[in-house]
Amino acid sequence: MQNAALHKSELDAADRCNIQANDVDEENGFHDIIGQSRKMREVFDLVKKVADCDSTILLNGETGTGKGMVARAIHQRSKRRNKPFISINCGAIPENLLESELFGHVRGAFTGATSSKQGKFELADSGTILLDEIGDMSSDLQVKVLKVLEEGEFEQVGGAKTIKVDVRIIAATHRDLSEEVQKGNFREDLYYRLYVIPLMLPSLRDRRSDIPHLISHFMEQSNKKNDRSVQDITEEALGMMMSHAWPGNVRELKNMIERLIVLKGSGKIVAQDLPTEIKATHNYGPSTTIEISDEGICLNSAVTEFEKALILQSLEKTKWVKNKAAKLLHLNRTTLVEKIKRHHLQPCNA
Repeated sequence: MQNAALHKSELDAADRCNIQANDVDEENGFHDIIGQSRKMREVFDLVKKVADCDSTILLNGETGTGKGMVARAIHQRSKRRNKPFISINCGAIPENLLESELFGHVRGAFTGATSSKQGKFELADSGTILLDEIGDMSSDLQVKVLKVLEEGEFEQVGGAKTIKVDVRIIAATHRDLSEEVQKGNFREDLYYRLYVIPLMLPSLRDRRSDIPHLISHFMEQSNKKNDRSVQDITEEALGMMMSHAWPGNVRELKNMIERLIVLKGSGKIVAQDLPTEIKATHNYGPSTTIEISDEGICLNSAVTEFEKALILQSLEKTKWVKNKAAKLLHLNRTTLVEKIKRHHLQPCNA
């Protein structure tokens, strides 16, 4: 569904600028990670540089930015690609169970341990292990992970035998680990052992130009998954979504698109279909994150969007009193009215 997420005027601008909304760079090999913005291109470039080495990587980024997907992409591009990729969320497992999950246990190690069990590190031998949300790990477990990093060995819970493994470690967290070190919540020695190759994933609000691409991709996915036929989104709805803060980042956007597709069923998504939190917090202010990608930018389209954003901001600021809005923009009222009609603008609650 090429360019399904763009309104016709957006499509025209995209054609003029030779940009495709779902143009994922095939040669990058990042088929599931959508992004054409400068910040995502930087992520792709760094992943390609570090994937084939064995250095420890620390992924940092807000919840929902795709740390797990990037970790898997690193593994798939590495020399370990044919070996296991094991992921464990250190923040989702109770502390008294996490040690067993990581290192395994022997029979009788604790109540309920009726048989021996391999841990994630042993299962990931010769491959890659992702320690997701490592910032939530207890200090005692941090010591044992440090031993694996430094010596490549560990003991199972209740066991005396040392097990050696060859595992590449990728750690991920939404926390600022340097700040956690200062607070005494994270071991300094482990922090520096993890901080070999840091990779920061941008929040969605810091790469807003990727939102139309992501919407198109998720619309296509959700239509197929749920047997729906929603083929378009209006310019107004797209503008609202591009202005939203997206605290849940890409994961929030994906879940919202699926909800819209399921409920809408067919036709096109309009502003009235959007959740209350997006309509309520919609900010018409001009974006400060406009960037010129390697493919360039269509100046006419960008200027038009900027003009529309300024007009909408002035109207919202004056509660849609056109005389006051025209004064803010140093325009005649008739000129403002013409521009409002040209851009098909109306209040959110209209």
